Amino acid sequence: MAGLNQIVNQGANVILLCGPGGVGKSALARQWAHSARSRFADGQIHADLRGFSGADPLDPGAALTAFLQALGTPPQRIPADLREQVALYRTVTATRSIFLLLDDALSAAQVRPLVPASSSAVVVVTSRRRLTGLIPDGARLLDVGPLPGPAGVELLGRAVGRERIAVESGEAQELVRICGGLPLALVVAAARLAARPRLTVRRVVSELADETERLSRLSATEGLSMRAMIEVSYAALTPAAAMLYRRLALHPGTEFCADLVATVAATDPGDPAPVDGLIDELLEASLLEETVADRFRLHDLLRLYGREMSERHDSEDDRRAVSRAILEFYLAAARRADLAVTPYRRRLPYAYQGRPADTPAFSGRADALAWLQRERENLMDAGRAAVKLGLHELAWQLSDVTWPLWLYTKDYARRLEVDQRGVQAARAWGNRQAEADMLKRLSRVQSRVGNHQAAERYGLAAVERHREIGDVQGTVDAEEGLATLYADTGREQQAAEAFDRVLTARRSLPDLRSLGLTCLNLGMLLTRMGRPADALPLLAEATDVFAGLTETDPYNGARVLLGVADAQLGLGDLDAADDAATEAAGRMAQLGSANEQAEALDLLGRIAERRGNDDIARRCYREAVAIFESIGSPRLAAVRRRLEDVRGSIDEQ
Repeated sequence: MAGLNQIVNQGANVILLCGPGGVGKSALARQWAHSARSRFADGQIHADLRGFSGADPLDPGAALTAFLQALGTPPQRIPADLREQVALYRTVTATRSIFLLLDDALSAAQVRPLVPASSSAVVVVTSRRRLTGLIPDGARLLDVGPLPGPAGVELLGRAVGRERIAVESGEAQELVRICGGLPLALVVAAARLAARPRLTVRRVVSELADETERLSRLSATEGLSMRAMIEVSYAALTPAAAMLYRRLALHPGTEFCADLVATVAATDPGDPAPVDGLIDELLEASLLEETVADRFRLHDLLRLYGREMSERHDSEDDRRAVSRAILEFYLAAARRADLAVTPYRRRLPYAYQGRPADTPAFSGRADALAWLQRERENLMDAGRAAVKLGLHELAWQLSDVTWPLWLYTKDYARRLEVDQRGVQAARAWGNRQAEADMLKRLSRVQSRVGNHQAAERYGLAAVERHREIGDVQGTVDAEEGLATLYADTGREQQAAEAFDRVLTARRSLPDLRSLGLTCLNLGMLLTRMGRPADALPLLAEATDVFAGLTETDPYNGARVLLGVADAQLGLGDLDAADDAATEAAGRMAQLGSANEQAEALDLLGRIAERRGNDDIARRCYREAVAIFESIGSPRLAAVRRRLEDVRGSIDEQ
C-alpha cells in the first residue's frame, strides 16, 4: 500500500503491479482502490482481462465497449472499429477523474488502448508478466512480493480467528514460512482450518512439511489451487525457457547467481537460445525473481512445481546430469576461491565429470572469501544434495573445499555438519586419504564446540589412518591436532611434550609452513604456561618462516603477531605488546577474520588495563565482546568478565 501511494503521489498515471500468481496483486489493487475512492469524482471501473485465467483473454475492443457504456455512452454510438473506439474513449475520458483497475493483464498491447486520456485518471494494472512495453509510455512498475511473517500471521488470524491463531503462534509463523508468504497458499491452508474447527495449525504444518505433497495439499480447495496458478504461467513459456525453469528447480537452494544459470543452460549444447533471453523470459513471467544484479531466486512453491514438471518431462538421467552439473559448478567455483584464499593448503585432487563453463573469477583473496560467505548456504545445500544423490566423491570434495570459509568465519555449527558429512562421504567413497584428512578436521571442530572426548577419539583415528597409508606428513599433522586438543583441555604439560615431538618431526620434513605453525602453536602454549621468555624464540622463528613463504599465509602471519603480543605482555614489555596487538588487529580486520580481530582487541584491553588506561580497556573489551557475541565464540564469557571487572573498578573509585 505504501509503495502504491508513493508512486501515485509522485504523479504516475499507470502503475504495473507485477508478481507470481497467488502473491496478492489483485487484493492489493482492490484494497488501494477502496481506500482511495474519494480521490476519483467520476468513479471506478474494474475489469478482469483474463490474461492467465485459462479462458480466452479479454479483447481490447470488448473491454472498451464495456468501459464506454459504464461511462454513459449509448451502445448505438460505440463504433465497431477498434481505432475509432480508442479515439472515442480518449475523448470521453479526457476530463474524467476515474480509477481503472485492469486485472490479470496478458500484454502491453492488451492494456495500451484502455488507458484513459485524463491526467487525473489513475490506472492500476496487475499481471504475472512485467509488461515492460508500457514503461516507455510512462508506466511505473511495482513488484509485489510475498507477505512478511507478521502480515502472513495476520491474514491467517482474519481468516480463522485471531484467538485460535494466537494459541499456536509459533506454528502459525511456520505455516507462513512453508507457504512462502504467498497469500493464496495461506488462504488455502486457512480454508482447511476454517472448515475443521478442531484441526490444529500444527497438524496442517505437519501435512505441508512433505515437499512431495505440498502443492497437492495447497491445490485441494475448490476454486483455490496453487498448482493451477503456476500452470498457466508455465504453459506460456517457450520450450527453451520451460526447460531452463525445470533445471533451475533442481538447484538444492532457492537463490543462485547468473554464472550458475549459464552452467545449467549449457548442459544442453543443442539449444541455441541465449541464456540472457531465457532469464528475461522467466523474469517476465514472474517465475524467477532477481534479488540483486545477476542474482536470482525461485520461490519455494515455484521450485516444487518446476521439480514436478522435470519429473514429468525429463528423464532420470537428464535430471541427474543437471544436478551433478550444479554441484560441480559449486565445487569448481569454491575450489577457485579456496586457491585464492588459502593457496598453501595441502589438498587432494578433485574429479569432475564435466568442467563448468562459467565459474566466477576473483580479483583477490578478499573477493574470493566474500564469494564463499555469500554462497555459504548454497555450498551447505550442495553437500547435502550430493549425499542424497549418492555422489559420495562430490560430497567429500564439497566438504573439503569449504575450509577457508570456516577458517575465517569460525562458524563452528555449520563446520561441524560439513566435517561430519565429509568423514562419512569419504568412507562411503572408499578413499582412506580423504577420510584421514576429514577426521583431522572433525577432531578440531569437535574440540572447538566443547566435545572433547569425541575430538580425542577422532584425532586418534586420524593418526591411525595416516599411519596405515604411510602418510608421514599427515600423521604429524594429526599428532599436532592432538597436541592442540591437550592444550585446549588444560593438559598443558602433555601438550607441550606432544608439540616438542611434532616440532622435531617437522624439522625433517619439507613443509616450511607447517613448521611455522608448530612454532607458533608451541610458542603460544608456553606463554600460557607462564614461560613467555621461552616462547619468544619460537615466535621469532615462526615470523621468519611465514615471511619467507613463496605462497603467503597472511592469516597465520597475523596470528604470530597475536602470539608475540601475548608473550611481550607476559614479560611486561607493554610497548612491544601494544605494537604487535595493534598490527594484528588491523591485519585481521583487513582479512575479514572477526574471531582473531576480537582476540587482538582483548589483548589491547589487557595491555591498557596494565597501564591503568581503563577507558581504553573498556572500549577494547566492548568491541571484542560485540564481535564474540556475533560469532558465538566460547571466549565471550571470559572477555565479558574482564569488561565487568573494569566497570567495577571504576565504580569503586
